[in-house]
Amino acid sequence: MNLDFVRLGWRTLWRDLRAGELRLLMVAVTLAVAALTSVGFFADRLQGGLQRDALQLLGGDAVVASDLPTPPVFVERARALGLQTATTVGFPTMGRASEAQGGAAKLVALKSVPSGYPLRGSLKVADAPGAAAYTTRDIPARGEVWVDAPLLESLGLRMDDMLLLGDAQLRIARTIVLEPDRGAGFMSFAPRAMVNAADLPATGLVQPASRLTYRFAVAGPARAVQQFSAWAALEVKKPEIHGVRLESLESGRPEMQQTLDRAQKFLNLVALLAALLSAVAVALAARGFAASHLDASAMLRVLGQSQRTIAWSYGVEFALVGLCASALGVALGFGVHYLFVLLLAGLVESALPTASLWPVALGLGVGLTLLLAFGLPPVLQLAQVPPLRVIRREVGALRPASLAVLGLGVAGFAALLLAVSSDLKLGLIAVGGFAGAVALFAALAWVAVKLLRGAVNEATAPRWLVLATRQVSARPAYAVVQVSSLAVGLLALVLLVLLRTDLIASWRQATPPDAPNRFVINVQPDQAAAFQKALQDAGVRDYDWYPMIRGRLVAVNGRTVGPDSYSEDRARRLVDREFNLSTAAQQPPHNQLVAGRWMPEEKDAISLEEGIAQTLGLKLGDRLRFDIGGVQNEARITSLRKVDWGSMRANFFAMYPVDHLDGVAVTYLAAYRAPTTAGFDNALVHQFPNITSVDMGATLAQVQGVLDQVIRAVEFLFGFTLAAGLVVLFAAVTATREERTREYAIMRALGARASLLRQVQRAELAGVGLLAGFLASCVAVCVGWALARYVFDFRWTASPWVPLLGALAGAVLALLAGWWGLRAVLNTPVVDTLRRAAE
Repeated sequence: MNLDFVRLGWRTLWRDLRAGELRLLMVAVTLAVAALTSVGFFADRLQGGLQRDALQLLGGDAVVASDLPTPPVFVERARALGLQTATTVGFPTMGRASEAQGGAAKLVALKSVPSGYPLRGSLKVADAPGAAAYTTRDIPARGEVWVDAPLLESLGLRMDDMLLLGDAQLRIARTIVLEPDRGAGFMSFAPRAMVNAADLPATGLVQPASRLTYRFAVAGPARAVQQFSAWAALEVKKPEIHGVRLESLESGRPEMQQTLDRAQKFLNLVALLAALLSAVAVALAARGFAASHLDASAMLRVLGQSQRTIAWSYGVEFALVGLCASALGVALGFGVHYLFVLLLAGLVESALPTASLWPVALGLGVGLTLLLAFGLPPVLQLAQVPPLRVIRREVGALRPASLAVLGLGVAGFAALLLAVSSDLKLGLIAVGGFAGAVALFAALAWVAVKLLRGAVNEATAPRWLVLATRQVSARPAYAVVQVSSLAVGLLALVLLVLLRTDLIASWRQATPPDAPNRFVINVQPDQAAAFQKALQDAGVRDYDWYPMIRGRLVAVNGRTVGPDSYSEDRARRLVDREFNLSTAAQQPPHNQLVAGRWMPEEKDAISLEEGIAQTLGLKLGDRLRFDIGGVQNEARITSLRKVDWGSMRANFFAMYPVDHLDGVAVTYLAAYRAPTTAGFDNALVHQFPNITSVDMGATLAQVQGVLDQVIRAVEFLFGFTLAAGLVVLFAAVTATREERTREYAIMRALGARASLLRQVQRAELAGVGLLAGFLASCVAVCVGWALARYVFDFRWTASPWVPLLGALAGAVLALLAGWWGLRAVLNTPVVDTLRRAAE
């Protein structure tokens, strides 16, 4: 087999590298690969870490939760598979101080733990409030209780005092700083009191009618755990098994899962933008590379090289460039992902696991696909340059790539990006939005070029403006390509600015720093006015205040329903317990209406959260009957609401759009941010001893901490996309450098001054930049809205100043890129330019 093309490709590679003609191509590919692989390496390790830490959040490799003691069949199956097991029991009860210490009482979340708990993860405790925290594998000894530090202040107790739980008195030995499997159930936010499982019978709190939660955790070899999980998933669906469920990270920590999901989407989006921009930069740079090699290719044809040899040699050159740039990008991405790990330190408790080889394969695949799909089509045309070009420069010019070749490359690259986006909706919006934007930019740029010539009155306009207009309208194809390319680069830059400011601000607002950190329930109607006054006297002005009504769903559209009416486990549990209902004449401002309408004071109407409506198979117009303390209340579903459960606001599954319901028992719920005044919570409990105050400060701080860390990582990754956008701007502006040099040389030979040509060049660049910036900003606003609405799941409204500021920024960036990339155009001697054109 003739391998001349390999030697020729190797020689041309080194020659082009030394001449700097591949620099832009390699930078574009390296940036794309580095951006994608840095996220890929981090996501790969983070996924492994999250899977590992998810086990810590659950307290085991798999957990079976139940309302009654774990059925023996689950225990026997776990033992048969050789798994470690640990059963914890949790329930709400009252913790009390002795009468000698004031006799204060507070609702606590009591939890009994056995030896070996937790099977996964570790407890973090301290010897006193404010003392240094440390990790331990111990559990409370017999006669001891470990508590959350806020409980001490609430009850007026100190370390080593006795806490009364039922009939037992237990010594407070340590404070709990971090409990890995705490979860996010409402009662899990009450102060924790943890005891040894052997002390639980002495409390006398476990009675036949007690509402307990048993959590049977297992741990062991992965294969055995998978077998147990698969078996348990089928077992809990059997009709004879009641009140038993398998727990997951999503059900245990929804607020953390939502934050992590949004973080991953942000990182993926920024990496996708970098890859899309790099594709444009590669296409522009490759076309410039091909244009500069037309004469050399014609000479190779004259010297006897076949079209096949030339085509294969350039194929080898670009494959080697792709491998080198991709390898460099993978190495850079691997180094950069360690910065992500540093920026997100603390997101997971211990070191992340080693990354797999998948990001390496991804980086090499993206780099080669990027270069071969967008860079090779114009370069392969060099093999078709006729030898006649050696003496006739006007023949053998580059043609637009065929739709088949271009379409195949674009489709392959788009499919690869959709695969790596890990979110189909995100990938479709990003890739589809850019594809649609390119088509829109090209169409609008063509219309603008056609209108431009008639918009300038050559008789009265300045000479430099007339020449700039003629320059643009004389090359409509070049103008369309230049405006479209600039607009695509500016689109990403504007979108980055919006992401950095408005979108991230909207994300923060979903769980703002001043979100409520106290939930108070059981406020009686005759205490409502006094309670609200107490909040206001303490400086609490902004708080949620809603009635709470307990009701059980008993009928849908006149048909009696119960747990047996549904096959899905969650639906059966929902129907088998009482709902927290509420009333409000006005729609809650933090709930978004997704269907129907909210009519204040509409009788016999009810609004449902869309998730529970989907779970129970309910729709607008269905009639629901609730049993509220023996009172039957029937209402028609008139609206569905979208509820952000991670917002830390007061939310309800079902709400009546009226101020109050007649004839039903009601208590009130308040959600507010507690003042920093020392002893505020204790004073409130003393004034209203029947209330239950739930401190959510620790969880809110955890979510906010994760959010801040993730935003820092996203901002760091923005640098890659910003660099890719600038590369596109530079490539777009310099794409016509050779043509500009020849045209300006002719005008200078005919007597045009350099100052006039400089004005012409600036006017042309500023006009192209203004148009591209305006178009890019308009599309960026639309894409940003779609991302916020359909991917990141929060509200967002862009400023009306964005298109204007984007147009100005486009003009400035185009001028700067032109100054850097085209500064030699006016400085090249006329004789040299004309001599090269004649050769």
